[in-house]
Amino acid sequence: MSVELQIASDCSELPEQQSLIDWVKLGLQQQKDAEVVIRLVDEDESAALNEAYRQKKGPTNVLSFPFESPIGLPDGALSEETLGDLVICAPVVLREAEEQGKQAAAHWAHMVIHGCLHLQGYDHINDDDAQVMELLEIKLLNSIGIKNPYEG
Repeated sequence: MSVELQIASDCSELPEQQSLIDWVKLGLQQQKDAEVVIRLVDEDESAALNEAYRQKKGPTNVLSFPFESPIGLPDGALSEETLGDLVICAPVVLREAEEQGKQAAAHWAHMVIHGCLHLQGYDHINDDDAQVMELLEIKLLNSIGIKNPYEG
């Protein structure tokens, strides 16, 4: 597994790199030959990407960009399964954690796992898909001692 970390945030309260890697491993479950990029950004970059790719104004906590193989790429050209990129807005994650009365590390773990599940095709557009994704998030977070993030 490969996790590339890009820090493009001035935030001083970022999680340790090893924590991010551990949360990616958990979120990817059994995918050992996976490659993920995590880019930690501030609100301006998050807002620009959110508007460009989702047509939504303002920053958001996590954006997931699943990898799409270029047409004509020969088989075996990639040594690992490139899953995609996660763009996580540090100030939004920290603000949400405070507003929701959660420990910052617990909310960071949730956002990384949530993003990794998106990279694997999970979604929450309709209620049935949301329930499947949320139950898996709850189970994975519980396995590392973090309570249900959807309970108030």
